[in-house]
Amino acid sequence: MSQTQMSQAYVIEVSDRTAGIVVSDNRGFCFFSSDRAFDGLDGGYFGSARAAERAVRAHLQRHREVRGRATRG
Repeated sequence: MSQTQMSQAYVIEVSDRTAGIVVSDNRGFCFFSSDRAFDGLDGGYFGSARAAERAVRAHLQRHREVRGRATRG
């Protein structure tokens, strides 16, 4: 008899922006971007929803640093 695992889904929000959602499956947690700024992570798999959130925060930080350098340079 097979056991059915229910998917879990979580919205990830950072800095008052909805970055996207993560949905669990048998491979882990897949990220689906809802904001173009996070499209680079779209379709990525993470070991947990928390790991996906950390990746989203790091991605946003890198994006801000690159923009900051561009405006100063």
